[in-house]
Amino acid sequence: MAGVERKSHDMGLHDEQLTGRTQQRFFSAAEEENFTYPWAYEVDFDKTAEFDAEAMDSSAINLKIRELMQSGHGTITVKNPRAKHGVGVGILNRLNLKFEGSLGYFGCGLVDGPNIHISGRVGWSCAENMMAGKVVIDKNAGSTFGAAIRGGDLVCRGDVGSRTGIDQKGGTIIVGGRTGAFSGFMMQRGRMIICGDASKSLGDSMYDGTIYVGGQVEDLGVDCVPGEMNDTELKWLKTKLGMYGIEPACGIENLKKFVAGKQLWNYDNLEPTEKKLVL
Repeated sequence: MAGVERKSHDMGLHDEQLTGRTQQRFFSAAEEENFTYPWAYEVDFDKTAEFDAEAMDSSAINLKIRELMQSGHGTITVKNPRAKHGVGVGILNRLNLKFEGSLGYFGCGLVDGPNIHISGRVGWSCAENMMAGKVVIDKNAGSTFGAAIRGGDLVCRGDVGSRTGIDQKGGTIIVGGRTGAFSGFMMQRGRMIICGDASKSLGDSMYDGTIYVGGQVEDLGVDCVPGEMNDTELKWLKTKLGMYGIEPACGIENLKKFVAGKQLWNYDNLEPTEKKLVL
């Protein structure tokens, strides 16, 4: 293994300067996705329903939500979810969904389109692989918040745990409070706004994307460097945070920007024989 590591350094695989331009693009912060699946249910947002989930398991809760969507209900309130795991997952539909209480692990994962509001807390991996829509949490969130998120807005008004936005591929993550260690780890695209402090190794091994921090940063991870804010970003930040009534204590104008330094060697450009060598 040591010999392979020396050879990879001799080949310059660890100090290559990437020249590709960023893939980040700024659009209207308020624009909505128009995509819907051909099999999505036709729902009426004015047609409302609610049910008490206290005595139901996670599968029964998810099935009930789908049955209500199938019958045309576009606004659904779930009372007493009691921090059950895997609730509100796999919703590929326009929907206003409200949880009055807290969710456990993997809540609201694999969603594409719904607007979800959670009045309590959420456990690990909330909104993992989210594609589109909005998920707003009023209190705190666990670790791996928004793991591999690809689109939409994921908002926690409180504090979150470590590895927020790990492998983020798009969308926007907003944290009203603090975030834990290794937030933005292996970030590939998208934006993260941390209004409070960020713990150690922020943006470690990020390839692209942008992280904004309002508080103190304990330290930066590998290849995460400060960036310069421009007027387009500032306008976008004011609009996006204004949509959720959130503003960092330091003021939006004083947010610090962090981006990829692009000093990591580019694995995708390696020849097949070189990939075998480093593997």
